[in-house]
Amino acid sequence: MSKNKLAKFAEMAANPLVIEAPGVAVDPTPFSLKGRWHEDFFHNTNPIVLELGCGRGEYAVGLARLFPDKNFIGVDIKGARMWTGATEALKEGLTNIGFLRTHIEFIDRFFAKNEVAEIWLTFSDPQMKKVTKRLTSTYFLKRYRHFLHDGGIIHVKTDSNFLFTYTNLMAAENALPLDFHTDDLYHTLKVNEDTEVQNILSIQTYYEQQWIARGLTIKYVKFRLPQTGDLFEPDVEIELDDYRSYNRSKRSGLERAK
Repeated sequence: MSKNKLAKFAEMAANPLVIEAPGVAVDPTPFSLKGRWHEDFFHNTNPIVLELGCGRGEYAVGLARLFPDKNFIGVDIKGARMWTGATEALKEGLTNIGFLRTHIEFIDRFFAKNEVAEIWLTFSDPQMKKVTKRLTSTYFLKRYRHFLHDGGIIHVKTDSNFLFTYTNLMAAENALPLDFHTDDLYHTLKVNEDTEVQNILSIQTYYEQQWIARGLTIKYVKFRLPQTGDLFEPDVEIELDDYRSYNRSKRSGLERAK
């Protein structure tokens, strides 16, 4: 491990905005902040919003700036990347943001029933070959139900047409309330009057800027997840993405996946 990465891990360990639990898969100890995030971490009763797979934390920090009346938690296992947002938030003195370094597969171990109001999924890996790894699959939606408010909001912002199509099909298959969706976010929102949705235009991650520069359209879905009712996967073939995305492996449009 490089000296730079070691230094970042040391700073993460000392950063009061960061909670680290990378060994959750083998550690049976109950998480101390579960059900206590409002009282013991944020010290307020404002709604809690998660960004799952936050990467550098740019989006979580941007949201925290825009919405001081909400609490944000960026979640990712890659501490060296998360260091960027965590360090920036600490230097700015933001008090409505935290970072949780852990595996998203175990996210329901960290939050109690009804403790979270919204979830953001920003540029998640579409996981075209593995359904259970998609962050909008029934596998994950069932976990979100353990801690998300009844009818809690899930935002999906993506460059992947595959993930966008899959998420819309999931919502349709399970009659999940769909508040908003567009396959060309920045063009559509120029004429959209939803103020909250308009605000997301001002936040662009490093990789999102590069995708836009390459002429790729950004997709966005905003839907709600009721706590009750069976969840089913859509039995539909979806055309795979046919471009090479930054930091992702090559995608072939000749293949198809369910």
